[in-house]
Amino acid sequence: MRARGVSRRAWLAAAAALAACGRRGGQARGTCPPGQGLLVVRGGTILTGDPAAPETGALAAAGGQVVALGAEAEALARTCPVDQVIDLAGGCAVPGLTDAHAHLGGLGVSLAQVDLRGARSVEEVVDRLRRGAPAEGWIVGRGWDQNLWPGAAMPTHDALTAAFPDRPVWLRRVDGHAGWANLAALRAGQVTAATPVPTGGEILLRDGPQGREPTGVLVDAAMGLVPVPPLPASELRRSLLLAQEHVLARGLVGVHEMGVGREADAALRALDAEGLLKIRVVGYADEDWFASGQGFPDMPDRAGADGRYQLVGVKLYVDGALGSRGAALLEPYADRPGHTGMLQHPPGRLEELVARALGRGVQVAAHAIGDAAIRRLLGALEAASPQGPARDPRLRVEHAQIVDLADIPRFKALGAVASMQPTHATSDMAWVPARLGADRLAGAYAWRRFLQAGVPLAFGSDFPVEEADPTFGLYSAITRQDPEGQPPGGWLPDQRLTLAEALAAFTRGAAFAAHREDRHGTLAPGMSADLTCFAGDLREMAPAQLRTAAVTATIVGGAQAWSRAR
Repeated sequence: MRARGVSRRAWLAAAAALAACGRRGGQARGTCPPGQGLLVVRGGTILTGDPAAPETGALAAAGGQVVALGAEAEALARTCPVDQVIDLAGGCAVPGLTDAHAHLGGLGVSLAQVDLRGARSVEEVVDRLRRGAPAEGWIVGRGWDQNLWPGAAMPTHDALTAAFPDRPVWLRRVDGHAGWANLAALRAGQVTAATPVPTGGEILLRDGPQGREPTGVLVDAAMGLVPVPPLPASELRRSLLLAQEHVLARGLVGVHEMGVGREADAALRALDAEGLLKIRVVGYADEDWFASGQGFPDMPDRAGADGRYQLVGVKLYVDGALGSRGAALLEPYADRPGHTGMLQHPPGRLEELVARALGRGVQVAAHAIGDAAIRRLLGALEAASPQGPARDPRLRVEHAQIVDLADIPRFKALGAVASMQPTHATSDMAWVPARLGADRLAGAYAWRRFLQAGVPLAFGSDFPVEEADPTFGLYSAITRQDPEGQPPGGWLPDQRLTLAEALAAFTRGAAFAAHREDRHGTLAPGMSADLTCFAGDLREMAPAQLRTAAVTATIVGGAQAWSRAR
């Protein structure tokens, strides 16, 4: 199996760093780690992700690192103290899968809210709310998608108001870029047709008995007008732990947490200090917190360098989402003439934030979905002329869903990473042609075009927008089909990836995106002993089997963090 996915230059750098890491470990080959028992993984196939030795049958780890592979690992297991043996039972293990764009806190909250994903009508949404709403207070849910409903029109508050006339209802769209309120929630926020609209937002209006009035749908920046009660600190902590167990059971050893606020940062640091954080969390701060500067740590964040949590960058928003027509496009939407989406910053502000971040050594991960947003973001990086601590800025373009083909070479020239989510393509493919028109699809979810141009790919899910299962992402990446195998051959099939390429984006690519390729993303002596173990060999599975491949164990830092058998 030939592993591919990150540029050759990056791999040469990673190989040198890997060799240095092995030397730093000080572990002489063939000797037992002093004072430590081994974790041994054997009994199946281990795909290392290392082009120099892509496959082995055994692995030994100690002190959180891989110490030996293959015959040498078996020899150590015979002569050294062994704390635990994980028998793959004919299955396989891969470098620990990492979700490179996730919302752990949002997942934890959503697990306790009314789940509206997959609802096929407004009536089904109301029915789920009646069955799942708490006994009192605000009713909050997430996951509705008007594209699944007859007519695919944005909803109005009427059905929610009729069902819950006295309790505020606030429902976030599946992508998190639009919210649907009933009349009680609109009144709580004093939202009317005369309410000033924040930059980068929209209040959808209609003609009513008294003139123009809000429909109940607010897009992007306007969502903040609805005063949903904040989550108490104790609930935030509980939500993070709940989400951690959820993703461990799906084989994730780590996440890149996008949009970390000051409260979430404090909660993650506390969990890490208490030894309760089992997964690796790479944090990218919320834009508002970074811009305010209040309590924002110096970069790089040395306080978390040796733990499971580390804040390394800032998450900026350049535009909105395609589903709610907030993504900023170079040409108008085919299904909304004259509308090109919404940029989230006034002229000059994005450039100022990018320059400030790079000047402080803060990595920039920026949400940019539409081709106009991507072009502006790349221009902001060019204008910033990185200096000082940001000599390797490694700009992350989050989502990069609709790119103008002329801008792909600019990614390569600027050293930018395309941080993408394969399941977005298979969730969106039914309606994207209507948004863009058939002649503008060449740059839609163009994974292979990025790889062919030498642009590093990092894959994630954007959960809870999508399901947290990385196998869903692997399936989508290699098929570009829905769970039923449609359309035949896949949507825009020339952009499909091989399994090796998709795995690389969830492992080496994710590590590279966070400047961690010297210790994460591959399995070799001196690298972190993070593994995801499966029942069966992923390479031998049919696509439908791959999508639901069973995780048997999740190993983080040489310790079994989750097991199906427990």
